[in-house]
Amino acid sequence: MEESPKLVVMLTHNDFTVENARDIFEQCKEAKATYWGMKEEPLPLDEMKALYAYMKSLGKTTVLEVVAYTEAACMEGARMAAACGCDILMGTTFSDRINAFCREHNIKYMPFVGEVVERPSVLKGSIDEIIEEAKRYMEKGVYGFDLLAYRYEGNPTELIQRFVSSVDAPVCIAGSVDREARLHELREVGPWAFTIGGAFFENKFDGTFPQQINKVCAYMEGGSM
Repeated sequence: MEESPKLVVMLTHNDFTVENARDIFEQCKEAKATYWGMKEEPLPLDEMKALYAYMKSLGKTTVLEVVAYTEAACMEGARMAAACGCDILMGTTFSDRINAFCREHNIKYMPFVGEVVERPSVLKGSIDEIIEEAKRYMEKGVYGFDLLAYRYEGNPTELIQRFVSSVDAPVCIAGSVDREARLHELREVGPWAFTIGGAFFENKFDGTFPQQINKVCAYMEGGSM
């Protein structure tokens, strides 16, 4: 593996941005993570714009993950990502309109693959179908994929291994990365990135918020927990 998977810190819990997202970021801005994100709800847009601008001023790469399933709602999320100057749009059900919009606004588009339902999200579908869907989107020029592997109704380990080996694009494993065994699995398989939000808020990695971030980053670089 040439590079260890990147940690995307999500200021979210149960698939919603926390109300004190700015305070949390302020506490953690010196931590090792360079990728930071939020969901599209429930913070006011002006508050999101200000926080994303602050993140970017500190050299962070910014991510918006949109948990929406209709084209209208997903398109609204894409417009929000553009308004906030986000580097990456994750989530949404793929559409050609959103793909074109992201290309026009220099946003890296990483849509969901598979059948994604509910909130917090659940992933359905066969592994073969999910991989074939990703390959169709790659032909349309998407940057990469938001794979809800640990929310999958089937075998998450098999999904991660097969998807990462079959899909020649950045893959972010999003959701429920909440224990050392899953970090170890990701370190071994080597996707481009993974998200952690709720697990930090629930102190799954034992420490203050910035301590947990640094602990996870060090582990992914070959250290121990």
